[in-house]
Order: sequence, then C-alpha cells, then structure tokens
Amino acid sequence: MSSEVIIGNGGGARLVPHPLRAAILGEVHARPFTAIETPRRILHFAFDTDPARRDADRKALADFCTRRGLAPPKIADKHQRVTFSGTALRWEQHSEFTTYTWELPADANAGGTPFHPPSGAIAGPMGLLPQPGPLLVAVDLHLVAQSSAPAAPEKQFDRASLAIAENSDGQAVFATDFQADPSGFVRILVVDRGLGAERAGALVQRVLELETYRTLALLGLPEAQRLAPAIGRIERRLAEVTEEMRTTSGLADNHRLLDELTALAAELEADAAASLFRFGASRAYNEIVQMRLQTIGERKVGGFPTWSSFLARRMAPAMRTCVTTEERQANLSRKLARAANLLRTRVDVELEQQNQDLLKSMNARTRLQLRLQATVEGLSVAAISYYVVGLFGYLVKAVHDAHLLTIDPAYVTAAFVPFAVLTIWWILRRIRKRHIAGSDKA
Repeated sequence: MSSEVIIGNGGGARLVPHPLRAAILGEVHARPFTAIETPRRILHFAFDTDPARRDADRKALADFCTRRGLAPPKIADKHQRVTFSGTALRWEQHSEFTTYTWELPADANAGGTPFHPPSGAIAGPMGLLPQPGPLLVAVDLHLVAQSSAPAAPEKQFDRASLAIAENSDGQAVFATDFQADPSGFVRILVVDRGLGAERAGALVQRVLELETYRTLALLGLPEAQRLAPAIGRIERRLAEVTEEMRTTSGLADNHRLLDELTALAAELEADAAASLFRFGASRAYNEIVQMRLQTIGERKVGGFPTWSSFLARRMAPAMRTCVTTEERQANLSRKLARAANLLRTRVDVELEQQNQDLLKSMNARTRLQLRLQATVEGLSVAAISYYVVGLFGYLVKAVHDAHLLTIDPAYVTAAFVPFAVLTIWWILRRIRKRHIAGSDKA
C-alpha cells in the first residue's frame, strides 16, 4: 500500500492516511453476496479454529488453490471464492470459526428432488482439504425452483419442529426442522419463486448465517449448565457464612470465615473470567441472528411457525439461561465482596482493641520500669556515695595522722557526705539525660 493518497485530481494534495484506513474501508466489502443460479445444492461447514488452527487452515487452502492453478488467499484476506470443475468454494475466516461453503453443480440435484442424493454422498469435496478444527455446523441447503419442487416443504421435514416462512415479498419460501439428518447435516430447503440470481445469493447467505450463528450462540448454554452447580454451592455457603457471622465474635473465628469467603470469591472470579468470552460471544451471535431475521422480513406460511417464532420459543430460553448465569455471577461477586468487607471490618476492630490492650500493658510495664529505674538510680547514688565517702574518709584520716589536719576526721567525713551525694546524683542524671537524648536522635 502506498504511504500517500492523492485527494482530488492528479495534481491534488498528497495526504498520509491512517494505518487502519484501508482495513476499515475494506471491511464494508469483506463478505459480499454472490449470485447463485437456481437450482443449486449447497453444503456449508463451520469449524472451531483458534489462531494456530487458522494459520494452518490458511496454508492448507493456499496449497489447495495453488495445486489447481487458482489464486490463493493473501495473508490479510478473510474470505476467498474460487471455482473449479463446476464447483464453487467460498471460504471465510472469523474470530473463532472458519466456514467452507461448497456450491455444487446443478447435475448433483438429481432432477430437482430435494436432498437427493443424500448429503453424505456428495460431501466428498470437503475431504479435499484437511479439517481445520472441530466441526460446529454442517448444513445441506437445497435451492430449487417452485416449478420443479415435487412436494410441499412440510413433506420433507419433521412437522413437530418445522419452521417455514416467506421472505418479505413472497418471492421465496425457506423451511427447516433444525434437526440433523442421518449424515449429520441440518437440511434447509429454499424454494425460488422468482428471486433472480442476485437475490437468491443474498437470501441463501443470510439463511446459512442464521444457522451458523444460531449454533454458535448456543455454545454458551453448556457453559452455563456447567457453572450452575458451582454457583449454587457458593450461594448456599455464603448464606451459611453470613448466618455464622451473627453468632461468632472471636478473632480466630472471624479470620477463618474471612479466609473461606476469600476462597469462595477466588473460585467465583476464576469461573467468571473463564466464561466471560463465551457469554459475551453468545450475546453477540444471538443479536446477529435477530438482525438476519429482521433483514429477511419473514411472513407466515399456512399454520406453521416462522423461523423467528420457532427460535423465540426454543432458543430464547437458552440465551436467557446464559444471561441469568452471568447476572448470578455478578450479583454473587458483589455479595461476597460485601460480606468480606463486613468481616474485614470486624477483624480490624478486634485487632485495634487488641492493640489498645497491648498499649495499656506496655504503658503499665513502662511505668513499672521507670519506678524500678528510679529505685535503682537511688540505690546507685547511695552505693557510689558510700564508696566515695569511704575513700574520702581514708584520705582525711591519713592527713590527720600526718598532723596536717587538727579537726576530727569523722566531722570532716560527715560534712563531705551531702556534697558527695549531690555531686554523684547530678553526674548520674547528666549521664542519663545524655543517653536519652542520644536515643531520641537515633
């Protein structure tokens, strides 16, 4: 792609486009309708493909096209349509699935008899390519002209689950029972009352998309059914824990309950994260189904239900189950969070009370230590004074014996006692203050 576009005539301004401009413009034309002549037999397959499978599938298709002299898909292509030996293949890649649609030649229709020969007998072209992933959808669609239809559509299907409708102007009738035939294909009959190739191609593609997206939307139902027991168990245990919270008061019990709530919340969030994409995809696919039905514009045929009414009765409960399961997860997550916050608050209050009791005990011990320190300090002053006065007494006595002092040594020693005590007390106090000041700075 050129890094510049010219706006206007050849001498117009050269502008640098946004990196995604080409992709956005091309998306509108990503999957165009193709004209289909009546009669036609169409086999449609959809496979579950993750990124690794998609790459392998693209390479396999490119090799398939190259060996037959056909144009292979480009790296960025999401769809490809090739024709060989009277058969047309339409390939499309989507975010999580890949479709193959085979338009078989008219001579496979066996004189216009619907679904003859059986789909299993004409599914050989799909075997020319390796299976890209697990099969999700297999549709056998037969497009026949009204003049060649040998029997009414209701003769081809199970009446108990038959859905028939006309398009908006009555130029086509489409019918199915949404059941798999012995070969595993869901059969769809489209009767052309004068559509023309262009409109027939558009209708066929929309009908195939209806069945494809209907199947993909229902993938959320098994996930919802899988999660339902775990959600119910967590809901019951949450009720038991909240009831137990009303009777427990000890810190150990509250810690135990809080740990259990945390484990329940972790389990719930893990399941919710695992099912987030599946439920979101089911909602999106269901919306596409409803949009396709609205685009076709169904009209009733006889006393049979339309596709919209049939799917509303059969498919809507499944979609509601998915929505309800997702809502239960969200509501339960909020309840678990509230219960955990209540317990956490209770634990914090109890811890604060314990801290207050501990501080009171530490204060009492500190006061006791101060008293003991004061007592020791007094004893230290007395003991040191005793030794200092004793030494001073020896000194005075020696001076007296040397006839250098005429006063009685006992009087001199006694007079020295208060001075010694005060001096030693002052020195010890200075030392203690200096140590305390050094501790504060540290």
